[in-house]
Formats: sequence, C-alpha cells, structure tokens
Amino acid sequence: MKTDFKHSTTLRVRYGETDQMGYSYYGNYAQYFEVGRVEALRELGMSYKSLEDRGIMLPVAHMEVNYKAPALYDDALQITTHISELKGARLFFHYEIHVNEKLISTASTTLVFVAKETMRPISPPEDFIKLFDNYLKRAND
Repeated sequence: MKTDFKHSTTLRVRYGETDQMGYSYYGNYAQYFEVGRVEALRELGMSYKSLEDRGIMLPVAHMEVNYKAPALYDDALQITTHISELKGARLFFHYEIHVNEKLISTASTTLVFVAKETMRPISPPEDFIKLFDNYLKRAND
C-alpha cells in the first residue's frame, strides 16, 4: 500500500551531540530520523509504545543516509518524515532534514514488523492498516 503521508518535527542540535568543530556527529542522524519516525507514527495515530505493549516490535532492517551539509550546534533541524509504503511486514520511510530551508541530509529506512517473542516477521496489525486506509480516504476527499 503506497502512501504520501508526511510529518515534520523540529529538533535542536545539543552541545553534547557535536565534535570540536561544532558539527553534529554523523552517528546522531540515526537518532534524528528515529525522532521523526516516532512522531510521524504518533501523528498517524499509532505509537511505538502501543505496538510494543502488544508484543510487536519495529526494528530497522535497512538504513541509507546522504549527508549534504553539516548540522551545527544549536541548529534547529526540521525533520520531514515521509511514510511511503507498507508492503507485507515492511514499512518504508524517507526523510529530509533542513536547517533554515537548506537541505542538509536525506535518508531512507526500512522497518519490519516482528513478534517480540520470536523476532520473526509478522503482518502489521489490522488497526495499523486501518490507520493508513483512513489517511488515504481523507487525503483523497
């Protein structure tokens, strides 16, 4: 199921996330994308916590990042998260990070719905699929 769902959130680069040059350490970007992903899912109507409480996990199976310019200490990062597709057990995300409207990074991740007990892929819960259906209906009205 393809979707054009997008959500933006702002996060400020903290001093402890930077190196001596004031650049945000490249490994922090995974956390920035996670913040975007968690907030996008919350906006859609589903929280990670509610999934985990039901024994469903969403680990990252693939991540790809393109760094275009550095994020600096105290920059306000505008993280735009696009949930592009739900395909079987996989959920696909794309991200853009802007600082003052300048694109500094793009990324994509693939997450997989898995059962907490077995860590084996499972189908997304019906209520999660319904959230996508409802979003698509509203978007097409």
